[in-house]
Amino acid sequence: MGPGKGAGGQPEEEGLPRRSVLRGVGAGALAAGAGGVLAACSSGSKASSASSSTSTINIGYIAPFSGSLAGFASGDNFVIDTIRNTPAYAKGIKAGGKTYQVNIIVTDSQSDPNRASQLARQLILNNNVDLLLTSSTPQTVNPVAVVAQTQGVPCAATNDPWEAWYSGLGGNPAKPTAKFEYCTLFFFGLQQLISCFIAMWKRMPSGSTSVACQWPNDADGTVFRAVLTPVISAAGFKPVDGGPYIDGLTDFTAMINKFKTANCQYISNCPLPPDFNIFWKQANQLGWKPKLATVAKVLLFPADLTALGPLVNNIATDSWWGPYMPYTSSLDPKLRAQDLVANFQAQTGREWVQSIGGTYSLFEIAHQAFTTAGDPHDHAEVAAALHNVNYHGISGHLNFAGGPAPGVVAIPVVGVQWKESSGKFPFEMKVVDHTLNPIVKLGADLTPTNP
Repeated sequence: MGPGKGAGGQPEEEGLPRRSVLRGVGAGALAAGAGGVLAACSSGSKASSASSSTSTINIGYIAPFSGSLAGFASGDNFVIDTIRNTPAYAKGIKAGGKTYQVNIIVTDSQSDPNRASQLARQLILNNNVDLLLTSSTPQTVNPVAVVAQTQGVPCAATNDPWEAWYSGLGGNPAKPTAKFEYCTLFFFGLQQLISCFIAMWKRMPSGSTSVACQWPNDADGTVFRAVLTPVISAAGFKPVDGGPYIDGLTDFTAMINKFKTANCQYISNCPLPPDFNIFWKQANQLGWKPKLATVAKVLLFPADLTALGPLVNNIATDSWWGPYMPYTSSLDPKLRAQDLVANFQAQTGREWVQSIGGTYSLFEIAHQAFTTAGDPHDHAEVAAALHNVNYHGISGHLNFAGGPAPGVVAIPVVGVQWKESSGKFPFEMKVVDHTLNPIVKLGADLTPTNP
């Protein structure tokens, strides 16, 4: 069934040489407006794979198991082990009247866009993958998608705001008409993210409408700045841009003082987790304590809380998946979202992470596409099947034909806060706003981050 975990629990990169091959598409493709695939290749170049075994489906998975974004992939080994043991995968996938064994090849982007690009090429050229799956922020997802589209290999992705993914491929999120026939993605969009936060800001009025915008000079920050500035203003709030800082900045004093002078009582941001840890500690030291902190890309996972301790209490963020979601697996009808969480905690001894739902869904999507394609080795046929996936699963209803852009599903989010817990774990994520997804039950009251 393909590689499992190597020493130290890291994914094995079976058959992948350490040397770089065919360097070409790198971090530049991540930036909004960088051109992406549209500037290099309007369609894929290969119609089918040259699989080493016609009776095996090869799936390549790329995620940041190490590096600054490792929290996003911290539950992926559990999910992939779970997937391998489902009858739908363990007994093989039926397509076109035949049953194919499934080989899942797991690789680590190390949170490096260039390495993500190289891994995608190696999986295509050395491992003859029939499908690429990838997750977790533009730093990994975008370069993989660019390689997949350029090489004509089907690719399904998640955990990357769709506007960042779309612009990384060369599309214009403001006029999303271009179709990238080999690539699909499901995740929320920036409009949904900021709408979730605005709903909470309006429920937490203060004497100021100024919003501190901590947007870095990277793929996420560039898109956040372009898309969210007018949306925040249109909602009656005043965005105060701290400036496009470089990832890895260690002194945010000037930015914090700017926010403090403007009496910013809310936050919109998308920093790397280590950068936010420094920023938030320095903000506390300098006496800037906004009424409601609403953060993105950080404090999504329990491991992110350790560095800040009590300073995380009542910080709000978005949640796209959790045990509170009333969804059931399409691969195992007995498995609900809350069961996947319970299994994760029982098997790992760690608090659940919301990324496990998205990773699980990628393999649901893969199963849907392969079982509807006549030949799983025909890249064009599988890619077309991806664009037509429409099913109910562990992440709810995903319909790739009805999204805000071709090949995109925009899933609803809920607002959550980290609350002190009396249970096994010091803090737990509680739903405090369900404006965008009312079928999810509230778990606690929305309270100020700083009274």
